[in-house]
Amino acid sequence: MDGAGVTPGELLAVHTTSSTARLEKRMSVAEMKPAAKPKPARGYSLLTPRFWHGMLLSPWLRMLARNRFAFSPTRVPTALAVTGFTVGNSALRWVQEGLYRRRVEQTPIEHAPVFILGHWRSGTTMLHEMLVRDPRHTYPTTYQCFAPSHFMVTNWFVSRFLGFVLPTQRPMDSMPAGWNCPQEDEFALCNMGVPSPYLTMAFPNHAPQHPEYLDLSGLRPSQIEAWKDALLWFLKRVNYWDRRRIILKSPPHTARVKTLLEIFPNARFIHIVRDPFAIYASTIKLWKSLNDVQGLHVPRHDNLEEYVFSNFERMYAAFEQDREMIEPDRFHE
Repeated sequence: MDGAGVTPGELLAVHTTSSTARLEKRMSVAEMKPAAKPKPARGYSLLTPRFWHGMLLSPWLRMLARNRFAFSPTRVPTALAVTGFTVGNSALRWVQEGLYRRRVEQTPIEHAPVFILGHWRSGTTMLHEMLVRDPRHTYPTTYQCFAPSHFMVTNWFVSRFLGFVLPTQRPMDSMPAGWNCPQEDEFALCNMGVPSPYLTMAFPNHAPQHPEYLDLSGLRPSQIEAWKDALLWFLKRVNYWDRRRIILKSPPHTARVKTLLEIFPNARFIHIVRDPFAIYASTIKLWKSLNDVQGLHVPRHDNLEEYVFSNFERMYAAFEQDREMIEPDRFHE
C-alpha cells in the first residue's frame, strides 16, 4: 500500500479493521474446536522462597534496621524464615569460597558479555529467553541469582530435588519460572548485599530504596568500585561453570552503560523498546504483583505512579547520555 497522503488516523483505522477481521476469523475457528483444559499453574505458597531467602545475614539485618523492622503482622513468619535462611547462606558462603575461590580467580572471563537493555516490561525477558537458546551463549540461572553466595556447592541438590517449591509461572506475566530459567543478575547483587532499587520490594510502603543505584549517579568512587567488583565477582562464578559468552538482562543496566563499559570495554548491547503507554500500564502491574508476593508489608501501592515515572526519566536520562560511548558495531536497537 502506498502510504503517501494517508493520515495516522486513517492508517490506524485500516490496521484496526484488518486486525478485527483476523481476530473474528480466529474466534470463529476456535468455536468449532473443544477448548483445551488449561493446566493449573503452581502459585506462591508459604513454602515458596522469596527473593530475600537468598540474602546474607549482614545485609539482611541492615535492610531490616534501615526500615525499623516494620513488618506487617501477616508477614512476620516470612521475615523469621528468611532470617534463618540468611544464617545458612552466610555459612555456606565460607564453604563455597574455601573450595572454589582460588580456581575461580584464576579463570578469566574470555568473552565479554552481551547486555540486554530496556525498561521493565519492554520485552527484555522474551529477548533473553530467545538469545540464550543459541548454543554459543550461557546465562545466570534463577538459582544462581537467588543463592549467589553458595550456588556452586548447592545447585546440584536444589535444582534436582526442590523444583516443587517454586511457582511454575511468574506472577506478573505468566512466563515460565524455575530454578534453571534465565534470571536478572540484579537479584544476585541484592542477595550479596549490594544496594539496589529492587530492595524497595521488601518494604514497599516506605520510601524507595537506594534510587541512586539505578544509574550509579552521585556515588563515591569507592562505592562505584565496590559495585563493579561485586558484579565481576558474581559473573566469574557463573562463567567458571560455563565458559560461553554470558547474556545478561537486568533493566537497571540500561542506566549504567558507562560503568559497564569500564568493566567490559568489549561488551555488546542490545536495546529493546516498546510503546511507553503500554510500558507504563504494564510496569504498574509488575510492581503491584511483586510487592504483593515479595513484600514484608501488605502493600498499599501509594505513589506507585510517580515511582514508575521517576524511574523511567532517570533511566533514560542516563542512557541517552551514555549511549554514544558504545561503538556502533557493538550496539543494536
